[in-house]
Amino acid sequence: MPISASKTLTALSNTWQWDAAATASFAFDSGLLSAPHKLLIEQNRRFDAALENTSQGLCMFDADRRLLVWNKRYLEIFGLETHHLHVGMSQRQIIEILVDLERYKSGTTVDALSEGTRTSLIEGQATSILRELADGRTVSATHRAMSGGGWVATFEDVTERRRNEDRITYMARHDALTDLPNRVALHEIGNAMLGQRMAGRSLAVLCLDLDRFKPVNDGFGHATGDRLLRCVAQRLQRQVRDGAIVARMGGDEFVVMHRVKALADAEALARRLIAAASAPFDFDGLRIEIGMSAGIVLSGKDDGDVTQLLQNADLALYQAKSDGRGTYRVFEPQMDESARARLNLERELRDALTNGCFEVHYQPLVDLSSNHVMGLEALVRWRHAEHGLVSPAVFIPIAEEIGLIVQLGEWVLRKACQDAVRWPRHVRVAVNVSAHQLRQRNFTTMVLSALSESGLDPKRLELEITESVLLDDSDANLETLHALRGGGVRIAMDDFGTGYSSISYLRRFPFDKIKIDRSFVREIGEKPEAVAIIRAIIGLGQSLNMTTLVEGIETDLQRSAVLAEGANEMQGFLFSPPRPASEIDALFRADHARNEAA
Repeated sequence: MPISASKTLTALSNTWQWDAAATASFAFDSGLLSAPHKLLIEQNRRFDAALENTSQGLCMFDADRRLLVWNKRYLEIFGLETHHLHVGMSQRQIIEILVDLERYKSGTTVDALSEGTRTSLIEGQATSILRELADGRTVSATHRAMSGGGWVATFEDVTERRRNEDRITYMARHDALTDLPNRVALHEIGNAMLGQRMAGRSLAVLCLDLDRFKPVNDGFGHATGDRLLRCVAQRLQRQVRDGAIVARMGGDEFVVMHRVKALADAEALARRLIAAASAPFDFDGLRIEIGMSAGIVLSGKDDGDVTQLLQNADLALYQAKSDGRGTYRVFEPQMDESARARLNLERELRDALTNGCFEVHYQPLVDLSSNHVMGLEALVRWRHAEHGLVSPAVFIPIAEEIGLIVQLGEWVLRKACQDAVRWPRHVRVAVNVSAHQLRQRNFTTMVLSALSESGLDPKRLELEITESVLLDDSDANLETLHALRGGGVRIAMDDFGTGYSSISYLRRFPFDKIKIDRSFVREIGEKPEAVAIIRAIIGLGQSLNMTTLVEGIETDLQRSAVLAEGANEMQGFLFSPPRPASEIDALFRADHARNEAA
């Protein structure tokens, strides 16, 4: 190749103005190219194709910060025309053009942009800088130093990626149903608020829990329940002032955080929030009424983590719900001690079931006319290693709350059936059933399994339920009771007369027995109306062909009174307190011996 041709090609190559097609046309038309130079042209052509078809904008600068190469995508990203750039212009000149054309977000300066590039190159690694453009887009600029000086800058429009990342971040910190901050965000916000202390103000934390939400969710469906939660969230937000935080912890639990001058301010807010949530909701003609309970705690000067405040507010909430719901309680230190004792009791209760520390005692159900034992009620007892026999009034409510009652109830039922097989064939065994047990889909199967394994005649098993069982999902529960009764099992309503709709349930289900609550018996001889109520219930039972049993008989006067009114059976300490199974077996053996001797 002639020297002039070589110089010409070198000059074209060194300009880095990549018009590969023009270069090739000139070279081939001149007849100047040898095979090596043709190969170089082909490489340039490929480089040009790659450069113009990349999704990123690209600029190349030499060691003197002069522009060598750019591509079309770079012009597109920044909205530049071809005439805006030329080989040899400085990087600062390009930045000045972009700033003059207002391509960057307002307030962005030439010096700041230049310094950003210089700093990233000093670090010696390919680093990305996010640039905010005036039209709302975000561009990621990456600078890579080249050996011998200069650098390559690539630019990528990451707007949609940033939006997706922001959306994911937002979703991770907000509740999808109500759009309120969630548990994660609440801890972050709460700790930030604790770190920004304000003189004369404390951070008030209110834990809120809806009352009677589950019946709405179960009775009207989850769509209605979700709509209710959204409406509650809106009402809570309307009751707080700017700067306060309303968050949803999950389920029907909410938290409000705000700064107050005194406890009275937090209490006033709690009353407003409870009133707002308790006002009726009208969903297309469907009137729904719920309530709300609240627990309050104020931050102290040593509080640096919101976690403990939330735990204390939750303890106060638990106290409010225990005291009748629809109210609020302020955290007190002894609540923490009670909670620890409660947690310890829960742990011991679980261990007791695993380690076989429960016993079944039995109290006779006696025929009033003959004084013969017609049946025995199974009553569970917890034999504690330190405290001896623990009253069911202590552990049954806890077992129901922590979900242990289903497992415990099944154990009692199976044990009662096994014990009853040894008794005389006319003696029945009565077992209490809670709403939690009856709600289990396999409850009927479990009862039939217990009967089959023990060999007990189904007619000798009597299940005692309270009115609460029928209040909770009554249609499904009635269906279960009908299935059991169809299999021969007797069904009794316990504590009759203490609820507001006992009589209506007698119309819906043919109970075999009604047990008149002991509260009416205590007043015999003191209040004339007590006997009148007992007389009315006994008469109702007789008219419906149901056995009537009166609980809590402790004196001869009480026994004579209920016998005179026509009651069929009695239960109480006058005849016998609850006794261990071994004593019941001995009772029947002694009775059998007396009959043999006679």
